[in-house]
Amino acid sequence: MIDCPLCDSQNIEGEDYCQQCGQPLSDTHLAQPPTAVERALIRDRIATLAPATPITVSPEAPVREVLTLLVERKIGCVLVMDGKELQGVFTERDAIAKLAGEVEQLGQRPVSDFMTPAPQTLQADAKIAFAVRQMDQGGYRHIPLVDEDGHPVGIISVRDLLRYFTDKMHQK
Repeated sequence: MIDCPLCDSQNIEGEDYCQQCGQPLSDTHLAQPPTAVERALIRDRIATLAPATPITVSPEAPVREVLTLLVERKIGCVLVMDGKELQGVFTERDAIAKLAGEVEQLGQRPVSDFMTPAPQTLQADAKIAFAVRQMDQGGYRHIPLVDEDGHPVGIISVRDLLRYFTDKMHQK
């Protein structure tokens, strides 16, 4: 039997993909990571980062109000929700790239016009290494966390990962 590096499920030797989560098993033969930080990355789960409760807005919320919310709460993003369904994420990066100083002209338009639709998500029991990989490959600064039904339950940011790395390096 071989353990999946993402979800720890046991798989039959020779399987190419984890039967539980679909993660490729092609690199399971590699040596264990040499440092404590690297070992922690593949052991620890996202839940250990103490994810923040996401701040949510409706798709119809005026983008001006959402910008005010970001500033007042000192946060980098909000989740755009239609009821319990995640529609998108609006980040400070979206504000800079898509509004480009035209808040006066665009401020009353709905945030859904400027959000990033259908964001990548993870579950809180995913390993931190997987979150780092997803953020790196997608160029994301935030990842919403969802439950088994796909409903948002938290959010992590690059800042959470930096705090995690700093703590792990000091634990040497």
